[in-house]
Amino acid sequence: MTAFTGTPVVPGKAYAKVLWASPQINLGTCSTFLTPQQHETELKNFQDAAMKVSDRLFERSAESVGTPSDILAMAATLAIDPGLEDRVKNFIYNENLPATFAADKAAAEFADSLRLAGGYLAERTTDLLDVKNRIIAALQGKPEPGIPPLHEPTIIFADDLAPADTAGLNPEFVKGFVTVLGGPTSHTSIIARQMGIPCIVAARDLHEINEGTNVLINGDTGDIYTDPDPEYAAQEVAQDAELKERARTWTGPATLKDGHSVQLLANVQDGASAAKAATHPVEGIGLLRSELGFLSTATEPSFETQRDFYTSVFNEFPENKVVVRTLDAGSDKPIAWASLDDEENPALGVRGIRADGVHPHILPVQIAAVAAAAEGREKNTWIMAPMVSTVAEARWFASLVRPYGLKPGVMIEVPSAALMINEIFAEVDFVSIGTNDLTQYVMAADRLNSHLATYTSPWQPAVLRLIAQVTAAGRAAGKPVGVCGEMAADPLLACVLVGLGVASLSVAAPTVGFVGVQLSDVTMEQCEAAAAVALTITDPNELREKVREILS
Repeated sequence: MTAFTGTPVVPGKAYAKVLWASPQINLGTCSTFLTPQQHETELKNFQDAAMKVSDRLFERSAESVGTPSDILAMAATLAIDPGLEDRVKNFIYNENLPATFAADKAAAEFADSLRLAGGYLAERTTDLLDVKNRIIAALQGKPEPGIPPLHEPTIIFADDLAPADTAGLNPEFVKGFVTVLGGPTSHTSIIARQMGIPCIVAARDLHEINEGTNVLINGDTGDIYTDPDPEYAAQEVAQDAELKERARTWTGPATLKDGHSVQLLANVQDGASAAKAATHPVEGIGLLRSELGFLSTATEPSFETQRDFYTSVFNEFPENKVVVRTLDAGSDKPIAWASLDDEENPALGVRGIRADGVHPHILPVQIAAVAAAAEGREKNTWIMAPMVSTVAEARWFASLVRPYGLKPGVMIEVPSAALMINEIFAEVDFVSIGTNDLTQYVMAADRLNSHLATYTSPWQPAVLRLIAQVTAAGRAAGKPVGVCGEMAADPLLACVLVGLGVASLSVAAPTVGFVGVQLSDVTMEQCEAAAAVALTITDPNELREKVREILS
């Protein structure tokens, strides 16, 4: 039995044969060129293929919920991105390349520009290349590339996995993911967490393991064992299966062993995903990603359309808390009517509340639409602004919300907001910590860069210390602090967050059972002990193991 290691991101154990995901399409060298008379037809062929791929991805998005749906919708917009089409047109008209080769070269050129832009745009490179492969397959009349149909338990290995590869996979056959690239909050990690299957990323020596090899993976430690003793592997997987069954049958509400209550909420994007979340043991919605409901619209929706959108969500949780995040357009979520084109560094650019400086009419209309939909349930309707950086922004946002009788809050994603948290709490009624962005900004590390996976680990002490500062301010102000990032969906970290003073955890609905079971097995004393070591231990891996020891 040989051991390999990577970065553990989703706990659990799995034993099965390896399947390597298909590599990207390689067209080779073009030997047949177009005549000028063929240019228009060939561009039309590309446009039709791109629209076909986009439609398929949007259809799959509509059939999914939560983050998988969000990711598929974002990939669908890439297929019809004007920047990609312009580059394809250039290669068709100026270099006489057929649509397949034009798409290949245009995507490579576009990917280079995304990498240079850095931040969120750089993270979309994998998505873009996957979309390109799907467009080429459509042009060739071939099945879409990626993971082939599965008929037996499999652990999927890949250099990296695109959202369209991972979203919607059948967990009956997919037992785990291991990738050479990726990070703790990469798309693969997020999908694996929602599916409840173990996942390891940044396993740099993975290519030493051949397809068909029997492997045992441990998502708790990041270990990958080749050809283990079958009896030993079966015992390990059986223990893990017991935990999964407990999670599946957990009915809530979330309560620690000593009776302390924790509010478990769901992350949703629209009425359909809210309806599915309502079938899980959640106490409400902790994050409505409002921008994802309008990602594919070309023009700003009317007040009535927005009102009806929020009504469809509120109707699924009529007596429960619903937290609406105002538009977080820009960066990796470009919206035609709410984003700024051609920013050099969009992750640090005009997104979230900052977009009001460019489109000042959008936010007041959105808040009014939320208020209209919330008529009669104002006390249970909370509304928060993303990407708040200053006290002045928090004060201004609260002044827009309070006249409607709704509860105003802000997201803590930018380090400056965490550092000014006492003053921000003087202006708003609550805050919610977006741990994915907060970690990326605190550590100055691209969360999808496998070489930086250590930096973007949710166990980074610097991030946990900032969270502790926020919760301490919340206690002093008598105002609640929630967490709606992927950190909340990690059962061990959920206990640490509770110990730090977080009042609510908002996660993808399918992960609620795992968090709920873990919380039910520990006391507040254990959570506080885990939080205490999180503020003293400086090594993320050592911290994770110490917390596991305290909570076991």
